[in-house]
Amino acid sequence: QVRLVESGGGLVQAGGSLRLSCAASGSAVSINAMAWYRQAPGKQRELVAHITSGSSTNYADSVKGRFTIQRDNAKNTVYLQMNSLKPEDTAVYYCNLGILYWGQGTQVTVSS
Repeated sequence: QVRLVESGGGLVQAGGSLRLSCAASGSAVSINAMAWYRQAPGKQRELVAHITSGSSTNYADSVKGRFTIQRDNAKNTVYLQMNSLKPEDTAVYYCNLGILYWGQGTQVTVSS
């Protein structure tokens, strides 16, 4: 059974940084495509960052140059480093494994 547990969310001022973690069990992050999505109130869930099993990455235009997705195979964990945060980054952030599996989400709130 695959389980994803996100952590690292919180309240931060604009311009600050946070690092989200997604710890996986039941499947290896090294052999799966992993992604971070986010959903703001009243909006659809959107892809933020994606990393393939071969470590190719891509990002939403809105976060390019500010966010970095990384994978630690030894810890079976995927991270999302978020720098230069903006109020519009406020959302619940979800980890995704292989399209099918989702974490419970972690709230990120950026104050102006």
